[in-house]
Amino acid sequence: MNGINSMFDRFGVTFQRGDIIFCEFEPGDNFYLIQSGRVQILKIMGDIEKTIDILQPGEIFGEMAILEEAPRSATAIALDEVKALEFNRENFEILMQGNPQIALKLLKLFTKRIYDQKRRFMILTLEDIEARVADVFLMLAEKSPQEEETNKRVFSTTVDDIAHWAGMSPAKCREVLNHFAAQRRIEIYSDRIVVKNINDFARFVSSRRKQRE
Repeated sequence: MNGINSMFDRFGVTFQRGDIIFCEFEPGDNFYLIQSGRVQILKIMGDIEKTIDILQPGEIFGEMAILEEAPRSATAIALDEVKALEFNRENFEILMQGNPQIALKLLKLFTKRIYDQKRRFMILTLEDIEARVADVFLMLAEKSPQEEETNKRVFSTTVDDIAHWAGMSPAKCREVLNHFAAQRRIEIYSDRIVVKNINDFARFVSSRRKQRE
């Protein structure tokens, strides 16, 4: 506990409820580890602010600033009084040497985020928009493997989420999903989308990738 306290003395910051920690699209060179309080992560989708996540103590946010020099991909707002450890490229090395447990947690998270970025790039490089949407479902299936041996998969997701991952407008995405539904490959509900045979989508995407090679 003393280690965390001394780290807070060195790296600690406090935000009051309602404070904007950083805004989407602005440059950033630091990231945060929440000690207490909750942080809301918002993203602008069209004209609407959409909550992407509510982060709890022990969670990390803003770390893409360390991994790549890109603008903030979302807005972070303090939901309560938030105490956090703030790190940047300069003091990150101090953290790695002084607290191996936190360093290991960060490295695991960074590895996952890098994979997510590469996986999304794989989706966006598909020229066929139907293959892009199908590949989003494959990506979601990879993130949540199931134990039962069945090709039918249920995804608690929305058209807007699928469109975001596929890099297209929600209207265009809905067209593709309706086409899949007409082919009886998926069923669309208000709170979920059911893929009848995930292996069918895997074969479809694989064939489209091979056409580009």
